[in-house]
Formats: sequence, structure tokens, C-alpha cells
Amino acid sequence: MIDQIYRKAVLTVSGQKFVEDLVRKQGWGLAQRFVAGEEVDGAIAAVKELQTEGILGNLDLLGEFVASPDKANEFADKVLHLLDAAHAAGVMPYASVKLSAVGQGQTVDGQDLGLINARRIVGKAKEYGGFICLDMEDHPRVDQTLEQFRILAQEFGTQHVGTVLQSYLYRTEEDRNSLDDLHPNLRIVKGAYLEPESVAMPDKADVDASYRKLVYAHMKAGNYVNVATHDENIIEDVKHFALAHGIEKDAYEFQMLYGVRRDLQRELAAAGYRVRAYIPYGRDWYPYFSRRIAERPANVMFILKGMLKG
Repeated sequence: MIDQIYRKAVLTVSGQKFVEDLVRKQGWGLAQRFVAGEEVDGAIAAVKELQTEGILGNLDLLGEFVASPDKANEFADKVLHLLDAAHAAGVMPYASVKLSAVGQGQTVDGQDLGLINARRIVGKAKEYGGFICLDMEDHPRVDQTLEQFRILAQEFGTQHVGTVLQSYLYRTEEDRNSLDDLHPNLRIVKGAYLEPESVAMPDKADVDASYRKLVYAHMKAGNYVNVATHDENIIEDVKHFALAHGIEKDAYEFQMLYGVRRDLQRELAAAGYRVRAYIPYGRDWYPYFSRRIAERPANVMFILKGMLKG
């Protein structure tokens, strides 16, 4: 409950325009701990640097809730440019995309623009032997995102497209079960959006228990799972579960955020586990930055100290 109150307080404050203006003005230098620059070249350079330590990358051009078809198409074109640039740089294109950023919910010629643009993006990734993860957003978008994921998985194959499930939503166990026929590649996260208690678990212990249950069920079903957490207790439990059930290391991976627990990322990679860092970049960094601050009180102290230093 304390975690829920803390997250709600931070996200409420960060939603105030004067706070956003202040952080955008003074906080970019601090945001670079979590964001790999504003342009694609910086993001690809971050991937290459991590690869020298045996850590893979998941690139994410920041942006969400695009309001017009033209802006959605423009954003999709930027993602396609990212895939081209990664391929040209010798980096396998692996990226995350929010469907709201490419037009989900907007209709063009009777079709959802998000799905139209997602087809372009996943098709390009498949051309390069890459992978697109459809990010999950707040709870009103879950149904449409899962429906569109199913369409894309059937068209392009689950080796080229996956999605995300959030353990703090009560519905997620049923959602995971409903996808088993696809044998999907899923990224399991706890969830970072401010959600009402009617749809999301308020207590950390319940969220953690749900997280373990989802990961274990996906592993036992023989599906590839991305264990996206910095929680060392959960990481250790997953490692023991996999060992006890004869699940090989190439059947799952650990994913962490760029700039968070770099020591743990290196440690896991050195031990032979597949590790992937979620690497966001772009000019629309403030909403992402706010959610990172809302996750841990230590992140707030880091920001405040940095801003006080000038």
C-alpha cells in the first residue's frame, strides 16, 4: 500500500505543468542516466557499448498517445528509420513500440491506424531478422493491444513480434492463459502506470506473487519469457525455478532498464544468462522519466541532489 501511495503521489506531482517545465529545463542531464540521448545514433551507440559487456539491447523511441494520423505516421516512419539504422550499424533490430504512438484508436479507411503502422514496423523487423515488442500501456488499451498482437503474431510469427503483460493488473493471469496457443514471446513487468485499485493490485506483496506466478506459468508452458525486473529476490527465484524444472538458459532472459542496476546486469551476463537492457531515447522523455522516478524513492533523491547541484 505504501508503494502505491508513493507512486500515486509522484505521478500526480509530475503531471503538473510547472513541474514538467522545471524538470525539462534542469533535468535533462540527470535523465541521461535513464535515457540514451535524443537521437537514434546515441541509442545505437549505447547498444554497441553494452554488447561489449555481453548485454543485448531493446531500443525504444519514446512517445505515446499521438493525437493525429499525420503525427502517428511520422512516428512510425521514425521507428522504421531506427530499424534501418540499427541494421546498417550491424545491430540486430530489436525494439519496443507503443501502439498508441503509431495511431492505435484512430481509424483510417475503416482500419485501425495503429495496426496499419504496426504491420509496417514488424514487417521491416522481420526483413532484417529482428524483433518488435508491443509495449503494454494503461488498462483501457489492454484488450485492443492483445487483439492486435494476436493478428500480428499470426501474420509475422512470434519470433518477430511479442508483447508485454503487467503483473499488477488482476486480469493478467487470464490474459496470459488466453495467449498460450500462440506460444508467445512475452515480457513480464510489474506495471508502472497509475491505475485504480479496481483493476490493479495496490500491495507490493500481491504484485510480486502475481509476477512469479506469471513467469513460472509461461516457462512451464514452454514459452519464451523476458523476466523484466530489478528485484534480486525474484531473479534468484526464477533462476532456481528454471534449474529445478530443467528449463535451459536459452528459454528465457532477464531484462532491465538502461542505467539501472548495471552491476547486476553485468553479473548475470558473466554467469551465462541472456541479459537485455531496455534502452529508451528521444525528445519525448519526460513521461518515461516520471515513471522511473515513481518506481523507487532512491530515484527521487538522485534527481533532487542533481538539481540542487545546479
